[in-house]
Amino acid sequence: MTQTFHAVVLAGDRGPEDPVAKHTGAPCKALVPVAGRPMLLRVLDALAGSAAIDGVTLVGPQAVQVEQCPELVERIARGALAWQPPQASPSLSAAAALAQVPADRPVLLTTADHALLRAPWVDAFCEQALASGQDAVVGLARHAAVQAAFPGSKRTALRFRDDAYCGCNLFAFLTPAGRRAPTFWRQLEQQRKRPHRLAAALGLGTLAAYLCGRLTLAGGLGRLSDKVGAQLGAVLLDDPRAAVDVDSVADFERVQSVLMRDA
Repeated sequence: MTQTFHAVVLAGDRGPEDPVAKHTGAPCKALVPVAGRPMLLRVLDALAGSAAIDGVTLVGPQAVQVEQCPELVERIARGALAWQPPQASPSLSAAAALAQVPADRPVLLTTADHALLRAPWVDAFCEQALASGQDAVVGLARHAAVQAAFPGSKRTALRFRDDAYCGCNLFAFLTPAGRRAPTFWRQLEQQRKRPHRLAAALGLGTLAAYLCGRLTLAGGLGRLSDKVGAQLGAVLLDDPRAAVDVDSVADFERVQSVLMRDA
């Protein structure tokens, strides 16, 4: 790989009131120990082991929570990563971090609750993202493969005419135009509880085609590209574990079981 990425890790959450943090007694979800190691550190370990990553910015958790993790404090102190406080929403946190990275640097964005993240997945995703020729790229896994690997798990499925997919919490912003995506993301966040305004943001025709099962993945990305003003693409990841993060206590138990089995 001739070009490396700067990584951004979103680690803002609801602190000790988060259900997973409350279940484990951790100060926040990002610092929940999974198989004996805080999941944020697992994510940082995977990024450190990736040949595609040259530099990391951590957005969150709050400073008082960072101080409760000596290893995280040490990494920040020696310059292994930069830290920024979280903003009011994930999209604002992403935008704040992107603003600090030179416009000509490709950026990989992931989340602190991606406790199963592996360096080879990061390498493969970044390589395919660069080869895509797109402005921004999202990582996806086939929903059927995820359900086969984790029967009974409740993973959100993006159902298109050609197949159904799960998000993998991996995003690549490859050009300055691609960095417009978090602004559109913020617009969707603001309208998520107002269906008519959400439809207006996405485009009524796009939303109707998706809900009726007529929209293909390529067609959906094309329509979103027009809305964002950037060419959006997708990279399919082969390993279904890439689509499993820790959104709930059930996810926590599932991920911990996988890590303990693989240890």
